[in-house]
Amino acid sequence: MTRLAIILSALLLAACGGNETLITSPEVNLTERVSTSFRTIEVLEVSLPDYATGDEVALENDGSLSLSRALWADDPTRAVTLGLSRNLTEITGRTVAPEPWPFDENASARVDVRVEQLLVSGGQMQMSGQYFVTDLDGRGRDHAHLFDLSVPVEEVNPQTAAAGRAQLIATLASTIAKDGL
Repeated sequence: MTRLAIILSALLLAACGGNETLITSPEVNLTERVSTSFRTIEVLEVSLPDYATGDEVALENDGSLSLSRALWADDPTRAVTLGLSRNLTEITGRTVAPEPWPFDENASARVDVRVEQLLVSGGQMQMSGQYFVTDLDGRGRDHAHLFDLSVPVEEVNPQTAAAGRAQLIATLASTIAKDGL
């Protein structure tokens, strides 16, 4: 490649790059503790709706979804899965890890979350879907539950969407710990 081509390529890349705002989800301080008889818990990759898996933060305005110019700092699926694992660890005090299971001994339970809706709408951050808990020790304690959660938000913007998402993941972890584990 010639020197001129290298310089032009660098200028083109610089022109394409913008001043994107990267949005991170804040950590939620959890004080609640829930006991469970499961020793170890595997969390499968959380299934999110397509609009919630993109790089850009999706927001609802006037009944339609739009993409903001702000980008998630981490892959949304990865962030939600890790957040759920972390929150379940804090709430239960048990060993919880996302798939693939990193330990030699198999997990005693598996949590599978499938989110149907995750968006800011009408002053609320909403998350609904279904979760499944599988007893891998074979004691017949499998569960399937629907969830429909929301938290109030003051404005519709990427920061409130991130804070709302973090709070909803913590609330979902609490719900799973109480009702499913």
